[in-house]
Amino acid sequence: MKFLLVYTSRIVAFTFLVAGIIFLLKKLWGPYWVHENAGTVVLFYFVLTLITGLLSQYLLKLSKENSVPILLGVGLIRLLASLGFVFIFLWRGTENILWFVVDFFTIYLLYLLFDIYAFITNLRPRSK
Repeated sequence: MKFLLVYTSRIVAFTFLVAGIIFLLKKLWGPYWVHENAGTVVLFYFVLTLITGLLSQYLLKLSKENSVPILLGVGLIRLLASLGFVFIFLWRGTENILWFVVDFFTIYLLYLLFDIYAFITNLRPRSK
């Protein structure tokens, strides 16, 4: 239970950090460099990372010997949800498609790095 609180607080702090960076970029360089839906993308990844992180921790608690299929399955869920999200936004006719895709995958990679870091730090105590 302690990990769930720590994981949730870390992802909330990370989301505020990413949102703050986006806000600063909009103020410093203008709205041209950051897509107007960047906040929606950050919110999407906050929810997706929170759900997939908690799901993977729950499944790893149930079965530690199936850790590789669990983590690969969670990664596949994340990838498919991300592609679906991009498809919906592009299908709706979002303006400035290039910057939307660039911002989307930049935020995707940031949250992917957060997820990898969270699981690596969680595996260190178990390896000893």
